[in-house]
Amino acid sequence: MEKRYGNVFDCEMSDLIGRTFTRVEASHAALLLECDEGVFNFCHIQDCCETVEIESIIGNLNDLIGHPILLAEEAKSVTNPEGVAVPEYQDSFTWTFYKLATIKGYVDVRWYGESNGAYSESVDLIFTEKSA
Repeated sequence: MEKRYGNVFDCEMSDLIGRTFTRVEASHAALLLECDEGVFNFCHIQDCCETVEIESIIGNLNDLIGHPILLAEEAKSVTNPEGVAVPEYQDSFTWTFYKLATIKGYVDVRWYGESNGAYSESVDLIFTEKSA
């Protein structure tokens, strides 16, 4: 992890391996994974004229609670997945796929980011350490 400021760090997917989460929440704009040490936040730090949101979640988020993470993978694509309704106007876009797994099961989280090509379409992974 690389320190961003204060008790906030930029993370890699490998930082999730071996962590046991006590709470998992998702909205259209964030996936939060809480452990004893703090909270991992998958989100997009807004710059200007872009949108980055969770498009779908496959699997049960509760499978990520109470057991160590065994698999944490990220994949990106600039090709629309099969079966996805393509917007009428699509200048620049990125699909980001996250696969997380414990012994209980797998969860796949699919993010869609779009912009005019001048702004980031990526998902940020940030860790906020709990205060002592």
